[in-house]
Amino acid sequence: MLEEKSPPTVPEPQKIDVIFRGGSVTAIGVVLAFSLGFLNNWASQPGSWIPEDLAAVAFIGGGIVFQVWALAGMLSVKSLEVPVYRRIVRLFMIGLILVSIGVLVAIAGDALGYSKIWFKQ
Repeated sequence: MLEEKSPPTVPEPQKIDVIFRGGSVTAIGVVLAFSLGFLNNWASQPGSWIPEDLAAVAFIGGGIVFQVWALAGMLSVKSLEVPVYRRIVRLFMIGLILVSIGVLVAIAGDALGYSKIWFKQ
């Protein structure tokens, strides 16, 4: 008699704990809120913008897009799988780095803008 071969089983991916993912969702949400709050507060300040401000807005805006993408991914059930979770964390870190660069560019732009005013006097 012929033996039936069972199809090869695919190992189930390693999973993270639901509570751990919950903490990650909270952390991403808080950082995203701070990023949006900084952009809102900074954009509503009176005064003229200098070219460095546009670069800062591009970095901050791009970073916010990555953070939103990470938050949306983290809310998916698939984010419980370790490879998916790690990819989402990398997306979030890219967003965090871009926002940080944008904030530094904004600070540098403000410092350069103020120094131009001081040296004109």
